[in-house]
This record gives sequence, structure tokens and C-alpha cells, in this order.
Amino acid sequence: MKAAGILKSAFTGEGAWARVLGAGMLVATVAAQHPHPAFDRSRAKDVFSLIPNWKFFAPNPAVHDFHYAYRTLEPGGATSEWHEIEMIEPRRLRQAFWFATRRPEKAVFDICTAILQLAAKGGAAAAQTNSAYQVLVEFIRRTIRERHGEDAVRGFQFAVVRAAGHDTAEEPEPLFLSPYTPMKRPPVGGHLVTA
Repeated sequence: MKAAGILKSAFTGEGAWARVLGAGMLVATVAAQHPHPAFDRSRAKDVFSLIPNWKFFAPNPAVHDFHYAYRTLEPGGATSEWHEIEMIEPRRLRQAFWFATRRPEKAVFDICTAILQLAAKGGAAAAQTNSAYQVLVEFIRRTIRERHGEDAVRGFQFAVVRAAGHDTAEEPEPLFLSPYTPMKRPPVGGHLVTA
């Protein structure tokens, strides 16, 4: 049988619609894996998410870590030294199979990314009105409460610092500095503590 005959029989006769649909899905799946944005058109029109995305790596992988530091304002008015919140735990072999404890680290990383994008567009004041900022404030507030107790601290200020992880040749870079925030949540319409 000639090649033209094989091709014709593949798209005609009994079960042809299934073969055509299968071939179309195969082509769309392979095309959707290409990193160029033009190939994402088929997935954009896929309202039922039938075309799988097997891109195992991010197109722009993170090469830096965010570090979070805070300093507290004591009831007497003194400001403490900066304290780091250690989010990145040392990696273990078992974490290659199950790493559920990484979820908070990833969540805070994503929240911080959202805050930094808002701050880049509209300044620090715009970022402070966003819910992602409020979630980060509550995370830091809870950490301070666990470490120092609520009555020992009047307010706090936090910083987000970008570092290259294990690459010590690159200096850490401060990216965001919050205003002083009261330890007790202000009432609705309340204002931040300033110092």
C-alpha cells in the first residue's frame, strides 16, 4: 500500500473521527510544550483544560531567595536589632519524595513577589493596601508574638532582602522596607504607628 493510501485510510472509514481527534490532540499537546508564547494559543482556547502542560521547569526560574527580617519597637520606645525569620530549611534526601513543609516557604515567596510587583508599579504605599501585604504583616506579627510575646513589643518594621542563596559572592540587596506597624491590629480605619 502506498503512503498516500495509508494516509487516506487513516482519515476515512470507521473510527476516522477518533483518529483525527487523537492526532489533533497530539499536535496541540506537543505544540503547547514549546517555550515560545505563540505556541500557547491552543492552551488559551482550551476552556476545559484538556491539553496537558508538561513544562517541568519555569521559563524564568528563580535564582534568588527572599529573606525576611524585622526589628521591634519596645514599649519604652527603644528599637531592637534586626532579626531574621529563617524560612529556608536545609534540604534532606526524603524531601525529594515528600516536601510538604516547603508549602509555607513557597507561599510567603509568592506573596512577597506580589508585593514587590505592586511596589514597583505604584510605590510602597500602593503595596500596603493589597491583601498580600496584609497576609505578610500577619505572618510576621505571628512570628514576633511567638518569639517575644505580644506585650513585650509595641510595633515592628520588616524588610525583604534578596540574596543569591549559596552564592556568597553576591551581596544581599534590600528590596522593601515597611513602615512601623503596631503589634496589636488597629481598628478598621486605624493608622500605622510611626516612629
